[in-house]
Amino acid sequence: MTQLAELSVGPIAYDDTGGDGTPVVLLHGLAQDGTVWRHVVDELGASVRCIVPTLPYGSHRTPLRPGAQLSPRTMALLIGEFADTLKLGDDTVFVENDAGRLQQLVAERPERVGRLVIAGCEAFDNYPPGPGGKLLDAASRVPGGLAFLAQVLSVRPLRRMPGTGYAVMSHRPVPHDLIDRWVEPLRKDPVARATLQHYLRASVKSEMMEAAEALRTYDRPALVVWGRQDRMMPPAHGRRLAELLPQGRLVELDECGTLIPLDQPRALAKAIREFADSGPSDD
Repeated sequence: MTQLAELSVGPIAYDDTGGDGTPVVLLHGLAQDGTVWRHVVDELGASVRCIVPTLPYGSHRTPLRPGAQLSPRTMALLIGEFADTLKLGDDTVFVENDAGRLQQLVAERPERVGRLVIAGCEAFDNYPPGPGGKLLDAASRVPGGLAFLAQVLSVRPLRRMPGTGYAVMSHRPVPHDLIDRWVEPLRKDPVARATLQHYLRASVKSEMMEAAEALRTYDRPALVVWGRQDRMMPPAHGRRLAELLPQGRLVELDECGTLIPLDQPRALAKAIREFADSGPSDD
């Protein structure tokens, strides 16, 4: 059921399956919304409590307060504020796909992240990540660039062009109904575009390297899940992240790109469920 969490920047919409299971917060990437997790939520069923916010990454429909501007760092802190508002405890499993804000949250507020799953995210010097991320970043720096890119992505045949847009992010074609939904706010809402534009222009390349260093001291349960065919987030980065994390464990998946929730939802749900069932740290 969709609800609203009132945060310092304004309301954030989220879906919550409820129940007494372990809370699992599922976080999406830029120019997407919580629907990227739909198959994973179905696979997890009632075994956990799935909490899926739609973050203000340009595809959001719930407007923030006038003048609210977000950078990668403030977005990371916003995720922590969201968890605080919902009063989520240390047993909570935080899962992020595509973006890298959980790594920054761990760097700034490690006590907020009880358990961590990094599922195919930007890391180290891959910032903006790969061809897709660089295209989005370049569009944000040209007047009208994001609006033009959204219009291009609204043309269904153009979405399948190799090496561009969502096509580079997934081993399988991303369903048209999802892309239709994701690009609509970017096409129609100048405020949503401005939110994403400010976020992209505020990015600092060194931030992810600094966040990676902080992972060395995150001595809590951590899981890294990566697609072996990922063309946007190098698989070697998944291995490096797992080695950096004191309690890190790595799962690599075949026939899988960046959008693991779409390419391998069953395998990802299985990894999340087993990780959630393993229990929180004794710290």
